[in-house]
Formats: sequence, C-alpha cells, structure tokens
Amino acid sequence: MAAPFAWSLCLAAAVVVASLIPLGAARSQSDFTIADMAAPRAMFERLPAWGKRASWAQQNCFEAFTLFAPAVLLCLLNAPRIAPWVGVAALLHPPLRLAYIAAYVGNVPPLRSLCWAGSIVITGLLYSEGLKAVLAS
Repeated sequence: MAAPFAWSLCLAAAVVVASLIPLGAARSQSDFTIADMAAPRAMFERLPAWGKRASWAQQNCFEAFTLFAPAVLLCLLNAPRIAPWVGVAALLHPPLRLAYIAAYVGNVPPLRSLCWAGSIVITGLLYSEGLKAVLAS
C-alpha cells in the first residue's frame, strides 16, 4: 500500500513546480528582462497585485512541501502498518495545494484558507499515523 504515498510525494513536488507558472506569467507582464536575473526579488514591486499573490503562493508551496515531504516519507517507509485511508488522505494533499494556488492568485481568501487548513491537517495526520506505525513496530 505504498503507492499512494509515493504518488502523493511526486504530485506534491509537481505542485511546487506548477506554482512557478502564475509567477512566470506575472513576471512576463511586468517586463521581466535578463537584467532582472541579477535580483529577481527586486522586481516584486513591479508585479501586478495578482502577481504578488502568485509570488506569495509560490513561496508557501515550498514551505508546505518541506512539512509534507517528511510526513509522507515516514508513511511510505511504514506503509504496511498504516491504514489505507491514510493513503487516500495523502493523495488529497496535492489537489488541495493546487486549489490553494488558484484561490490565492484569484484573491479568494476563504477558499485559500480552507485549502491551506486542509493540507495542514493532512500533513498532521500523516505525521501522527507514521509515528504510530514506527512506535508499534
């Protein structure tokens, strides 16, 4: 039953990469030039409002991934001792994070907060179930 954990880890990494798409679009609308490569964060003030939100969403994707990846690896390593519903929960994390990006860029704070909270709860569940499996072995 390790497959859901492996898939969720790969998909979560893909979400981090996908978070670059709206940020890249915002930078292209802000006349991003090769000279901006020297200090890409310095052009933040030139981004439109949705582009600033895209930048914040992309930064949050890295933060969420650094919490999620160890939790899902813990479950992956202990998959035989973990209930199947935990794998389903792990697979819900990437779509929640994609919805989070869309809600953040689209300026829909209630949906963004629900997606963020859902993904944090899932991460907490993965840590909890993974640690239970380790302690039970």
